[in-house]
Amino acid sequence: MKIQMVDMLAGYPPIREEIETAVRNVFNKANFILGEEVKKFEAEFAAHNGARYCVGVANGTDALRMAYIAGGIKPGDEVITSPFTFIATSETLSQIGAVPVFADIDPVTYTLDPKSVEKKITKKTRALVPVHLYGHPCDMDALLALAKKHNLIVIEDTAQAFTAKYRPGGKDWKYLGTLGHCGTFSFFPAKNLGAFGDGGAVLTNDDNIYATLIQLRNHGSKARYHHEMEGFNSRLDTVQAAVLSIRLKHVEKWTEMRNEVAKKYAERLKDVCVTPFVPANCRHSFNYYTLRFDSKEKRDNAQKHLTEQGIANQIYYPIALHLQEAYKRLGGKRGDLPACDSAMDAVFSLPMYPELTDEQINVITDKVKEAVKIKVK
Repeated sequence: MKIQMVDMLAGYPPIREEIETAVRNVFNKANFILGEEVKKFEAEFAAHNGARYCVGVANGTDALRMAYIAGGIKPGDEVITSPFTFIATSETLSQIGAVPVFADIDPVTYTLDPKSVEKKITKKTRALVPVHLYGHPCDMDALLALAKKHNLIVIEDTAQAFTAKYRPGGKDWKYLGTLGHCGTFSFFPAKNLGAFGDGGAVLTNDDNIYATLIQLRNHGSKARYHHEMEGFNSRLDTVQAAVLSIRLKHVEKWTEMRNEVAKKYAERLKDVCVTPFVPANCRHSFNYYTLRFDSKEKRDNAQKHLTEQGIANQIYYPIALHLQEAYKRLGGKRGDLPACDSAMDAVFSLPMYPELTDEQINVITDKVKEAVKIKVK
């Protein structure tokens, strides 16, 4: 049985008519740039998350870049973030002249370790960028306390964690992306809320950050041909906004389905390898479902075996950022961040999407069980 990492078509038939009607409406109006559907989606997305403002942009990478600028990060500022993430988190810092500083991760959640973060804070530190990896919330209570103590900006990288929740201080649940000064999102098709192309957004409750983002996404312009700053051409496409509005109505149901898939995976693999742990103050969005093995050899065996059986799989991420050639200038090496080094050699992600069937889950987990019995060479 061949099983995809993400089946992009599995969830389409039930909403096909809604999507096609919404897209035809855009075509019939021919208002493709910042059309009314963009404003509509921005209002809906902000309301869903309990934020004052949403600014739709072209992709999740631009969301990070513009959030950094709007948050006041300047050339030479140090910004502490995770090395265990996609490079978009850090490359956008370097591209605006800031200095990414990598702290170690928690070995259980794979998110930023607040104790490591605190050791990295210097007089040059301007901001923290928690990455809610795989859909698991960071320890935001501890990170927000550090930010308050050292007067730091907090910009949440929520690309993998839309619909994930956290209970700050053990109180009311809040959606990730609303706990810091702003939160960034990706609508890449494989995300929990995926467009039919690229797309991204920034959430904020800050008036100044919002006003700056609105300018930045449209060449630094408030009024046409009047540019108070240099900006970008990074506007959420009107067609994609129309698609996202339809999909937003269904996303909570899909997240519940993802969590059900995760429970079934965990039950069948509980005695085989380490499955995701979710604390009581967190709701996981399960953008990815990631296992951990007790050695690189066992992990590699599992990946090879599943691939041979036609079951898609992925390692997020095989080379952490502090060890990438792109950051050789920062002098990172193995041993600097031991929890991260260990995780990148041991993690392994299984197919994850809402429509995974029990039959597929059983096949996948059976193959994982077979893999761990293969003798390590």
